[in-house]
Amino acid sequence: MLTCRGGDSTKANGTGGRSFSGPMAWGTGRAFDEGSAVGKMAATLGPSGWWQRWWRRLSTRDGSRMLLLLLLLGSGQGPRQVGAGQTFEYLKREHSLSKPYQGVGTGSSSLWNLMGNAMVMTQYIRLTPDMQSKQGALWNRVPCFLRDWELQVHFRIHGQGKKNLHGDGLAIWYTKDRMQPGPVFGNMDKFVGLGVFVDTYPNEEKQQERVFPYISAMVNNGSLSYDHERDGRPTELGGCTAIVRNLHYDTFLVIRYVKRHLTIMMDIDGKHEWRDCIEVPGVRLPRGYYFGTSSITGDLSDNHDVISLKLFELTVERTPEEEKLHRDVFLPSVDNMKLPEMTAPLPPLSGLALFLIVFFSLVFSVFAIVIGIILYNKWQEQSRKRFY
Repeated sequence: MLTCRGGDSTKANGTGGRSFSGPMAWGTGRAFDEGSAVGKMAATLGPSGWWQRWWRRLSTRDGSRMLLLLLLLGSGQGPRQVGAGQTFEYLKREHSLSKPYQGVGTGSSSLWNLMGNAMVMTQYIRLTPDMQSKQGALWNRVPCFLRDWELQVHFRIHGQGKKNLHGDGLAIWYTKDRMQPGPVFGNMDKFVGLGVFVDTYPNEEKQQERVFPYISAMVNNGSLSYDHERDGRPTELGGCTAIVRNLHYDTFLVIRYVKRHLTIMMDIDGKHEWRDCIEVPGVRLPRGYYFGTSSITGDLSDNHDVISLKLFELTVERTPEEEKLHRDVFLPSVDNMKLPEMTAPLPPLSGLALFLIVFFSLVFSVFAIVIGIILYNKWQEQSRKRFY
């Protein structure tokens, strides 16, 4: 499926609604420019006839007011319908990030936090520089309670390394825990939630059927480990090749979660078109998790830059049957995919509990020894009576 995309900038109205000219116009097939609608009408009708008389009227004071009213009506206040279905999108600024990155910092009022070697630049946020053994992350401080959403990621991966001499890639997260450094592209292993990985280096030497860089996705309930040696293949939901390194045009990734349907698409060819990558039905993600992105380098390295993260709330119609089926869940899961059950770790024993266990164990041991001695003596007495 190919869907045309407008320019990089997203037009959001005063109430948070979005026009079709943003980075993703799902199902529209074309961009829509509201601002030039009146000009196109004038060019079509020409300067003569009724249009010329109407234009002269607009030149008066009352006409100026009429023109202002028409422009306000055409400015798109309120939500915008996207595609053929009843779907509307709202930009959620508390979960979005773009230049000049004013909401990034370590203060309590910041919406986004940096971790590790991540740093804010004027045109991007660099998660890791093109240096060995670095890791960095960027995390939203506000938990997301949206039911249906779409996350658009504008990123860039580049460096001095030649073919197969660069790494390791970046990840986009929607997880229960945030700001937890670890080995999985700079985040903790056995995470709880969704991870989307842009892996730029093949660790499994024997595999030949997939070409890197490679995009994959994983849903975890905290019981699974990401297998680095096999590039995450045992636990991935799906994936696709994505040649994203050292490109001279913008690269985008979109993650869409609607009615428990996960869709991942990419625009990496400079054609302003979305290409399918991953589509998985029956994905159950709890609400109240955090969005973030992270990266890591080892012996090989790259610059991993994030230019923007834009989250849109999607409002879609549901039937009564869908409302019953789409109730909130408390652990991530995927239909028809068995995830190991989570076993809660036993709490550590207190000093009193440990003392009681040792005490009663000793009492039981002494009692057993005494009973054993009594039974042994009785057995000996019975043995003597037999001989007499």
